[in-house]
Amino acid sequence: MSNVQTSLLVRGYEVVIGIETHVQLSTQSKIFSGASTQFGAAPNTQACPVDMALPGTLPVMNKGAVERAIAFGLAVGAHVAPRSIFARKNYFYPDLPKGYQISQYEIPVVQGGSVSFFVGDKEHTVKLVRAHLEEDAGKSLHEDFAGFNGEKSSGIDLNRAGTPLLEIVTEPDMRCSAEAAEYARALHALVVWLGICDGNMQEGSFRCDVNVSVRKPGAPLGTRREIKNLNSFKFLQQATDYEINWQIDEIEDGRAIQQATVLFNPDTGETRAMRTKEDAHDYRYFPDPDLPPLTIAPEWIERVKSEMPELPRVMAERFQSEYGLPAYDATMMTQSKAFGAFFEAAAQTCKQPKLVSNWLMGEVSRRLNAHEQSIDDSPISADLLAALITRIADGTISNNGAKQVFEVLWSEQEESEALPPLAQVDAVIEAKGLKQMSDTGELEKILDDILAANAKSVEEFRAGKEKAFNALVGQAMKATKGKANPATVNELLKKKLVG
Repeated sequence: MSNVQTSLLVRGYEVVIGIETHVQLSTQSKIFSGASTQFGAAPNTQACPVDMALPGTLPVMNKGAVERAIAFGLAVGAHVAPRSIFARKNYFYPDLPKGYQISQYEIPVVQGGSVSFFVGDKEHTVKLVRAHLEEDAGKSLHEDFAGFNGEKSSGIDLNRAGTPLLEIVTEPDMRCSAEAAEYARALHALVVWLGICDGNMQEGSFRCDVNVSVRKPGAPLGTRREIKNLNSFKFLQQATDYEINWQIDEIEDGRAIQQATVLFNPDTGETRAMRTKEDAHDYRYFPDPDLPPLTIAPEWIERVKSEMPELPRVMAERFQSEYGLPAYDATMMTQSKAFGAFFEAAAQTCKQPKLVSNWLMGEVSRRLNAHEQSIDDSPISADLLAALITRIADGTISNNGAKQVFEVLWSEQEESEALPPLAQVDAVIEAKGLKQMSDTGELEKILDDILAANAKSVEEFRAGKEKAFNALVGQAMKATKGKANPATVNELLKKKLVG
């Protein structure tokens, strides 16, 4: 076993994780009917006879759902099947009026592919098994639902029945909860980027089922338990961590793991078994006789390809070649189309792409993440950030001074937004007295005074003690109240000391 794998062991066990993600496709109508998919309508107002499985109704394939599946397949480097089959997945729940779900089984529309992402500064790639089209079920209502006489009751809302889903299934390639969460983030960013899903996790547009098992290194795969319907990256990581430790506790106590479907309770941070897990044979899959095979011609694939936006990995590669960004920075800059556009606009304006990426990954992201906001919510525009970075690059302000300017621009930007970006930055620099000393003559006089007052440090430096030099630099920065350019201070000091 490699050192990488060994380092990921939890309490001496190897964790094995695979994820199934239900991505709600961004079509205006359902996958097999013309009913609306709009969220938030009153119960059962968007359920037509096809969704309700009334006798004599037949499903008709939504072309838009197929095109979104094709786009996803192309984006992850998968094989888009020229011929795929719809099947009936039989199970009996109150919110499934047909008694079966139309899905794909033996021949899915998207086969293979992979998704790459970073955990810290290490790149990971998760292989995909498949992505298949299917319809969503309805929803059982148990809370805030009244019967005919106002009594507390349960009901069924079929608005969601027939909503188009793309179910994306990974290989069991992940070995810790952090990998699982970052994979889910990367997949979420990709489907939103492509425009095939709105990504609204609160509305259930992106839901993850996480399969978790544990084993001793080198042992056969353990029995998996599936955590259902996780709609938050934070909850996904919490639920996975809890499940890992629960399974290890069970094994350590001498109990066998039973295959099961479990739910995560965010209030307690615990998972609990809902039902024993079904296998494929339990669903009695067979081809749906009402739907012909889905045939996708090469011309259709080419047309979808021509209409797709520049992919995140392609943009990241371009940022590396055009702007000289490291692979990690380039990936971070392409976390969304808006983020990539922001970076590129700022980099082109100030001609300092690495500084732009540093600020976007640092101060900007820190503030946006704290308020769960996106780059579109930034009070500082790309041009304004570029202006700030221009003043760092030309030596007008130090990095520390720039942070102070940034703070003012972030919180008080409205007050000066009528001014051009550089003028806004300069006004704050002037008001705060943050301009770096540019007069080398004045700086040399200050350094002469410091050297005269710190004869011991001068002696120590000449004796080979580097710390003494740093102490002198510190004195100089203190004497200039941080306004001296550190590079200039270093250069002048060395000249004076070395002679």
